Amino acid sequence: MMNYPTFPRFPYDKGLISLFSLLIIACTNTTPEMKPDASLIPPTADQKPYQHKIHDDIRMDPYYWLKERENPEVIDYLERENDYYQKSTKHVIPLQDELFKEMKGRIKEEDNSVPYFYNGYWYITRYEKGQDYPVYTRKKDSLSAAEEILFDCNEMAKGHEYFRLVGINISPDNTKVIFGIDTVSRRQYILKVKDLITGEISDTSITNSTGGSAWAKDNEHFFYTLKNPETLRSEAIYRHTLSNLNAASELVFKEEDETFSCYVTTSKSEDYIFIGSYSTLSTEFQFIKADEPLSPFAVVQERKKDLEYSISHYGEHFYIFTNADGAKNYKVMKVAVNEPQMENWEEVLAHREDVLLEDLELFNEYWTITERAEGLAKIRIKRWDEQEDYYLPLEGATYTVYTSTNIDFATTKLRYVYNSMTTPSSVIEFDMKDKTQTILKEQEVLGGKFDKSNYVSKRLWATTKDGVKIPISLVYRKDTSLSPDTPILQYAYGSYGSTIDPGFSTTRLSLLDRGFAFAIAHVRGGEYMGRKWYDEGKMLRKKNTFTDFIACSQFLIDQGMTSEKHLYAYGGSAGGLLMGVIVNEAPQLYKGLIAAVPFVDVVTTMLDESIPLTTGEYDEWGNPNHEEYYHYIKSYSPYDNVKEQAYPNMLVTTGLHDSQVQYWEPAKWVARLRQHKKDDTVLFLDTNMTAGHGGASGRFQGLKETAKKYAFLLALENTDN
Repeated sequence: MMNYPTFPRFPYDKGLISLFSLLIIACTNTTPEMKPDASLIPPTADQKPYQHKIHDDIRMDPYYWLKERENPEVIDYLERENDYYQKSTKHVIPLQDELFKEMKGRIKEEDNSVPYFYNGYWYITRYEKGQDYPVYTRKKDSLSAAEEILFDCNEMAKGHEYFRLVGINISPDNTKVIFGIDTVSRRQYILKVKDLITGEISDTSITNSTGGSAWAKDNEHFFYTLKNPETLRSEAIYRHTLSNLNAASELVFKEEDETFSCYVTTSKSEDYIFIGSYSTLSTEFQFIKADEPLSPFAVVQERKKDLEYSISHYGEHFYIFTNADGAKNYKVMKVAVNEPQMENWEEVLAHREDVLLEDLELFNEYWTITERAEGLAKIRIKRWDEQEDYYLPLEGATYTVYTSTNIDFATTKLRYVYNSMTTPSSVIEFDMKDKTQTILKEQEVLGGKFDKSNYVSKRLWATTKDGVKIPISLVYRKDTSLSPDTPILQYAYGSYGSTIDPGFSTTRLSLLDRGFAFAIAHVRGGEYMGRKWYDEGKMLRKKNTFTDFIACSQFLIDQGMTSEKHLYAYGGSAGGLLMGVIVNEAPQLYKGLIAAVPFVDVVTTMLDESIPLTTGEYDEWGNPNHEEYYHYIKSYSPYDNVKEQAYPNMLVTTGLHDSQVQYWEPAKWVARLRQHKKDDTVLFLDTNMTAGHGGASGRFQGLKETAKKYAFLLALENTDN
C-alpha cells in the first residue's frame, strides 16, 4: 500500500500447493505412506549451557551455539538432519518426481510477458523451453523490429548454484542499463552498468546494494542504496558518476535512525528523484529535480511518529497517499511542488472507515485508486475534471485484482491483472474513456486436463472467542465432497499488514485433483478487512493472529468439512511463526504441518540488534528491551514455549544463507522439539545449503521444492496415524 520497498520476514511461497483424480488414486494406491524406516534414528544436537538474562528473567538456550555459521559442528548437524530427512523419505521420491513432472507439465515453458512500451522501445521478458531463467529483451519502435537481448540470465547463471538479477533500469537516452546480481541468496546485490551500444558490462565495485537505482536526466549520474553489511539495513544513498565508475561514490544521505531504512526512486513523470525513509509506522520523503542531480535534497514532510505517506508527481503537484490526521484506511491529498509541507496538503479523496485505500495510479486524464471493502479489492477510476467516477466492473465472490504495468502517462488505457482461486490469471487492458477492455494475455494451464468448471470456490466466516468473524477463502473440486474425511490444507500469513488474496495456482491443482481442499484464513495481522485488521494483529495484540487461525481450523472441523485426522496447516516466514504457535497451543487439531523458513525464535532475534531486520521491526512485534513487550513476546515465541506433549507430523524448511529469518531459528526449534515431543510422529528439518529466504532460484528448482512439500502432505494423508 505505502509506496516503499520492504523485505520483512515475508512469505516466500504465496503460490501454495493433477495428473489423477482422487478416484484413480484410491484405486491404484500409488501414494506412499509417510512411515520412514524405523531403524533410522533422528539426529540430535548437542546441548551446550547458555542463558539469556534481561528484566530479571533467565531463559535457558541449550542450542544457542547453532548460530555459529562457520562452526563445522553446526554444518554437521544440519547435514545430519538433511540426511535423516532424505533417507526417511526416499520411498516418497517417486511421488515427488511425479508431482514435479505434473506441475512442470502445466506451465508454458516457452512463454513471453505482455510487452509494454517505454521511451521508444517495447520491453518483453521471455522464457525458453527447458531453461530456468528469464531472457530480458526489447524492440525499437515496433513489435516487428529486431529483438535486442538485454540479459540472458541462463547464460549469466552458469557456474552459480544460485542466481538472481534485479533492478533493471534503462538510462533516459536508452544507451545504458543498471542492474543488480545476487549469487549468494542474501539479497546483497552487486550493482553493475551495461553499455547497450557495445554490450560491455562495467566492472564496478558497488557491492552490498539493494539492486535499486535512479537515473538523473543527464544520463551521467545515478543514485543507489547501500546496505549495512551486518544488519542488512538499507541505510545510505549514494550518487555515482557514469564517466568515472571506479571512482568513489558520493554519499548524499545517511539514515541514522536504526529503526528506519531508505531507498531511492524516480517519479513516474521522471521529473523528480525521491529518497524515501521508512519504518513500520512512519515515512519521510526528500526530492530533487531529475535534471539537477547535484542539487541538495529537500524534505517533503519531516517524519513524525505514526505518520505514513507516499508521494507521486503530476503537473504542478505532488499527490500524497497518507494516514494523516487519523485516516487509518488512508486518504489522498495534493500539494504544490514548491510548498510540499504537511500544513499545505489539500484533500482530494477523503478517508472512509469501511474502505481501505491500497494503491494510486496517475495518468494525464484519469487517476485510479485500488480500494478494499469487506476483503474484496476494487479499482476506482476518476477523471481529473471530475466528469467521471466509476468502478471497474468485476465479478465473483472471492478474487484477486490489482493494477499492472502502467508506465505511460499519456494513455487512457489501464492495465490490470485478474484471477480467482478457480480462474487462471489474465492481464487485461481497460480503456478508461470508452470502457472497453481487451484481454492481452491469459495464463495457459497445459496438460489438457484443466477445466475451471471442475472447481468451486467460496468464502466462509469463522467466529473467534472474542466475537470477530474471520473470512476463509476455500477452493476444491466439485466432485470432492466436504466431509470429516476430506483433507484440507489451511494457509495463512498474518503479519506486516500483508494481504494474502485468493488467487490462482497451477501447482495447487496437484492437491485439489487428489481430493484436497485448500483454505486461506484471512487472519488479523493482515489487511484483508482494512487497516484495523492489521492493528488488531500486531504488537500487544499479536496473539489474535494465532487464535484466529485456530478458530478457523475449529470451524472447518465443526462444520464437518474435515477432521483432526485430515487437517493440515502451512505457513512461511512470519507465517512460520504462526505455525510454531498453533502447534504449541492446539497440536491436536492438525495431522500435519509445514513451517517454511519459520520465524520461531522471536525473543532472541528481537533482542539482537546485529541480526538483519531487527531494529526496523520494533513497531511490528514490540521492543523486548522494554519489559512489557519482552514478557508478551516470550509468552508466544515458539522456541521458548515448546512443551512436553504430542505434536503433529512436521516438515520444517530453511536456507543456510537466509537473510530474513536466519537458519538457526528453525534449526534450534527442531532440536528442542526433538528433545520434548512425546509421540512417534515425523519431524523433518530440510536445509537448503545453497539458498536463502526465497529458496532455490530458477523456476524449475522452485517447482521441485514445492513438489517435496506436497509429497509430504499426500504421503501423510495416506498414513494411518
